[in-house]
Amino acid sequence: MTATDWISTLTPSPGWLYLIFLLIALVESLAVVGLLVPGVVLITAAASLAGHHELSITLALLAAAAGAILGDGMSFLLGYRYRERIPTLWPFRRHPEWLARGARFFQRHGVLSVLIGRFVGPVRPVVPLIAGMMHMRPATFLWSNIGSALLWAPAYVLPGYLLGRTWQQLLALPHDSRRWLIMLAMLVVGLLVTFSLLRRQLDHDGWTYRRLAALADRHPGGRRLWEALVPAGTDSGVPLASLLLLLTSLAALSGWTLWVLHQDGPLPMDQQLQALLVDLQHPRLTRLAELMARLGDTYGVIALVVPWLAWMARRKLVALGLHWLGALGGIALANTLFKHLAGRVRPDIPDYLAGSFSYPSAHTSTAVVLYGLAAAFVADGLAPRYRASAYWLAVLICVPMALSRLVIGVHWLSDLVGGALLGLVVCALVRLSYHRFAARRPPRPPWLALLLASAVLLAARLAWLPHA
Repeated sequence: MTATDWISTLTPSPGWLYLIFLLIALVESLAVVGLLVPGVVLITAAASLAGHHELSITLALLAAAAGAILGDGMSFLLGYRYRERIPTLWPFRRHPEWLARGARFFQRHGVLSVLIGRFVGPVRPVVPLIAGMMHMRPATFLWSNIGSALLWAPAYVLPGYLLGRTWQQLLALPHDSRRWLIMLAMLVVGLLVTFSLLRRQLDHDGWTYRRLAALADRHPGGRRLWEALVPAGTDSGVPLASLLLLLTSLAALSGWTLWVLHQDGPLPMDQQLQALLVDLQHPRLTRLAELMARLGDTYGVIALVVPWLAWMARRKLVALGLHWLGALGGIALANTLFKHLAGRVRPDIPDYLAGSFSYPSAHTSTAVVLYGLAAAFVADGLAPRYRASAYWLAVLICVPMALSRLVIGVHWLSDLVGGALLGLVVCALVRLSYHRFAARRPPRPPWLALLLASAVLLAARLAWLPHA
């Protein structure tokens, strides 16, 4: 029996599978229980089975959304009715910080806490309970609950469904191809974890930060340098994590670009991965990659950022707006210069890319700048324990955006690596430049209105504008 046949034997009937979607989403949304159940893993597994057997994606999404709505609704009613008793019940009696964390989140985000909390792991099963305990208006909770569930279901179900539609090809990959995919995944995860650990170590509370401060204090020259970088009694000194990112990404970009130029053509790994992708071609995967290509081109980026820049202009956030414009203009200029420097031919050249070179990937570098900087600015306003979530969300957007360029065949893998490194250099430069304005924390933006405006402009871009 092949692996595919064995997996097929585990699949329940369609009716039961839709019920399983509902139950997983319900249990994952329940207060307390959701903290213990690996809901993401279970939803992904169920969605993979549904995708493999080509069940209705619409029904799967509706079932998952209905379960999420019911789970949050039950948690809300529990908090609304037993407000006084809940802190005395297990496990909140032993872990009062769970309720405290959810209460702080609710007080901070108000009405949007239910919508945002659905996607924030540590508080997801607690926020509806807190909303009930705080006697949030039931009608207000209801529309927040339904809206968040309709956004949550696609985000959690679609990746697993896509995996299910393609896993038969993945299970039949040659051994060498699997090795390259595993190495690529390990490299991405390893780099992310390493930088995350270094970033935490270089925060004011990190062990490495404290050791550097103690070492600098032993020598007059070192003390003066440290005081110049990190003025006493303030957090507005040069951000060491951004400085580290600039040094490491700039060194890596220089070395990688020299290697690419020395090869005078695609690298061996480029050719092997390109051959692998030819075997993995699927019409739906190609259409998804084409969609992401249009969302990440010049028109797509303009549609996405215009509402936010307009808000910055209205609130007279000149420094913030200029840094965003500088970041996007800088990465566009850097991509142009690097492409002409490398003069590398693309694997495939569609008409709209005629005359354009391959290295580095402008889609990748622009995505890293756009979503990486957004994550950094959002993380500034979050508690330390939540900051990593903003960066991981940026990664989950940037990686598919980059890989889509391989799927449609207009870039080599090494182009994506170069683009990501170039984007990180620009991110670090902007953060280092903006640190002097960091003490003037900007007002909280109207998230929902700006996100909706960006979505409308992106939809209009897809409907009426060609490739840029």
